[in-house]
Amino acid sequence: MGFKCGIVGLPNVGKSTLFNALTATAIADAENFPFCTIEPNTGKVSVPDKRLWKIANISKSKKIIPAQIEFVDIAGLVKGASKGEGLGNQFLANIREVDAIAHVVRCFNDDQVVHVQGAIDPINDAQVVETELMLADIESLNKRSVLLEKKIRGNDKEAKNQFEMVEKALVILNEGRSAREYQLEKGEEKAFRMLQLLTAKPVLYVCNVEEAAAAEGNALSAMVVERAIEQKAQAVIISAKIEDEVSNLPNESEKNEYLESMGLAETGLSRVIRAGYNLLDLLTFFTSGPKESRAWTLWNSARAPEAAGVIHTDFERGFIKAETISFEDFIDFNGEQGAKEAGKMRQEGKDYFVVDGDIILFKFNV
Repeated sequence: MGFKCGIVGLPNVGKSTLFNALTATAIADAENFPFCTIEPNTGKVSVPDKRLWKIANISKSKKIIPAQIEFVDIAGLVKGASKGEGLGNQFLANIREVDAIAHVVRCFNDDQVVHVQGAIDPINDAQVVETELMLADIESLNKRSVLLEKKIRGNDKEAKNQFEMVEKALVILNEGRSAREYQLEKGEEKAFRMLQLLTAKPVLYVCNVEEAAAAEGNALSAMVVERAIEQKAQAVIISAKIEDEVSNLPNESEKNEYLESMGLAETGLSRVIRAGYNLLDLLTFFTSGPKESRAWTLWNSARAPEAAGVIHTDFERGFIKAETISFEDFIDFNGEQGAKEAGKMRQEGKDYFVVDGDIILFKFNV
């Protein structure tokens, strides 16, 4: 399991440039005019995690397989998108399919790059996109409400519960608030997810600044960071131009040297992924041996059988136990055998909550 992140924003905020840099491809045309992205481009990138290489080195693994994140470059939204303006509705549908939204906001001044709103105002830009998503959610819920009312007249009890949920969500949205503010009651989680509300998705604001502000940000990005804090969202400051430059350098040494010259310790990709993991409350566990070492992504608070199911459904179905070593013990005792001899390999059962960094060998029987 990785996660799928949709890159959204107004036209000409740097979405496609960022997408190209993050995925190190040139499949999205980063042109200086609205709607250059017509179909949603997708690209998978490896999640940078130095622990995996340390594990693989000790295990002398022939193959190393990082976890992956999928980015979806969704065309620029404009005011009226919920009513079909621009290339609206088809792209709103694309957003429904992602786990989280990376909302790229323009926080740089450049007379050579046209701004679709006519002025640089990141907060207003963010509000335009969010308003369109809210309007789309309201329209979706109103249609669902009509269908549920018909079922209620037929004495459908489940429809009555769903109708009450829809009505509560509509109150929130009509007040100009996102569906993320909906307070879930016990047992509502699955039904609420089935509503597929755009504004219920976690949001990561990506502040696209000029190169000189990449390390510390600027006054415009500070406004967006403050907004993210108010919304209990995440915010990352990057320069899409720098990310584009880094992605085109031939090796890690040159990349690190370039980043250092710009006052940066790591790429924007690393920061975006880390923020995304925090936003979605994800963790990484590992499997390792002479054949391969591999990183896997899992929801936090998941138990051992669920982790086994990420690898293969048969592993979860026939789960017996999980032989588990912490990353620190694996390194300190030079691998599985050393950790086992030191009494650091644990036999964990069905109720064990997987911890970030665990190296696990699953035992199962189907």
